Amino acid sequence: MRAATTLSVVVLASAGIGHAVVTSLDADIARVDPFKDMKNRPQAGHGMNVLLVGTDGRDRIDERERRAYHLGGAPCHCTDTLMIVHISENRKRASVVSLPRDSYAEVPAHVDETTGERHQPHPIKINAAYAEGGPQLTVRTVENMTRVKIDHYMEVDFSSFMKTVDVLGGVRICSARPLKDSYTGLDLPAGTHTVRGGEALQYVRARHVDGASDLGRMQRQQRFLASLIEQATSSGVLLNPMRFRDVTRAVLSSVRADKGFGTDELLDLGRAMRNFSPSSSEFTTVPIGRMGYAVKGIGSTLKWDRAKADKLFQSLREDRPLTVKRPPRVQPTVVEVPPQQIRVRVENGTRTAGLGRQVDAALAATGFATDRHPVTSTDQSAKRTVIIYDPRWDRSARSLQAALPGSELRANRGQGPVLKVIAGADFRNARKVRGEEPAKPDDGAVRGDEVVCSKGA
Repeated sequence: MRAATTLSVVVLASAGIGHAVVTSLDADIARVDPFKDMKNRPQAGHGMNVLLVGTDGRDRIDERERRAYHLGGAPCHCTDTLMIVHISENRKRASVVSLPRDSYAEVPAHVDETTGERHQPHPIKINAAYAEGGPQLTVRTVENMTRVKIDHYMEVDFSSFMKTVDVLGGVRICSARPLKDSYTGLDLPAGTHTVRGGEALQYVRARHVDGASDLGRMQRQQRFLASLIEQATSSGVLLNPMRFRDVTRAVLSSVRADKGFGTDELLDLGRAMRNFSPSSSEFTTVPIGRMGYAVKGIGSTLKWDRAKADKLFQSLREDRPLTVKRPPRVQPTVVEVPPQQIRVRVENGTRTAGLGRQVDAALAATGFATDRHPVTSTDQSAKRTVIIYDPRWDRSARSLQAALPGSELRANRGQGPVLKVIAGADFRNARKVRGEEPAKPDDGAVRGDEVVCSKGA
């Protein structure tokens, strides 16, 4: 997740501010050589592949931030996040593939960076490759598993992530349900929020807000990155030399990158991506074939679906998009409770014949469990549609209200689990809604514009 913010450097370079500005910042990048003496590498494909690595390094975090954002634990000196970012050859598309940190992997023979001990190939969780052999072993392991040649390597820590978000003025996120995670301290009510550095870090690190664990966390990271791109491209940062400099310095202050990814590469890529936007990006997670794959001495891992993973990485090598082209469409409003779980009884509160059947059918079409037997209300003078609900089912009531714009919520203790809708004269149609489901191992790729907050949120 922090590594993914490095993509903003590429986006920000699209301002074309000039060689001098970016050159002055090049010295801030710490250099590593992840490709030293590497042999038998995959054949180069089309486009450019960047391995973005987020470490759990927290040396630059002060004591106040450690307490506020629950960063007091000892770092594992491993990769907290791994993403392959593929930039298409025509520089019009960025494809981001998340590699789960608990993925089952087999590392090649290497020398342990900490102990100096020579290791033969052995199984491991992919995030532990960094602890054993640093950037070089991480790149070798990823290339062995994906057969995708990595062209550049970039590594970011907690501090760079927080500074970048703050300099951008925060990033807008939205959720249909409250997000609370005692491990990271995240505590956000349902709705839309602009999060600053520390709170943004809690959001992308949280693994305990639902049952999806790391898969759900990666889904939130992808949504966050799409929103970060939207913020960077729409906030005027690209047209303001001073803000461009400040954001780039915030990112580069904690970055480590390979020697070949310097000023000229950033400018060349950035200028080609001046029209970059969330719709130019696409996100997916490598398909998982087996959850909880137990390995002696390692623990529970995630084993990739080899056939589907091979197909995904072949698309990267051949520079093909991961998402199917489809015309823009109105996305359903995301609600706390899926409509299929909400029972509804409709009453016609007007003298308009057939309005009850119309409301019932419209709600059923968007997934609500209506009883399909609307009746006439005793009061037929309703100008506004009313939802009567038991306070114990308030989350269901809010979800139903989202499907009936302008409707009024009216609590009634003892109403029970079945919500009552009294159709008023204001009814026009029901809005499409859907529940916010936990991430699944094979949800497929999505475009950035499909996961950012809607304009009306």
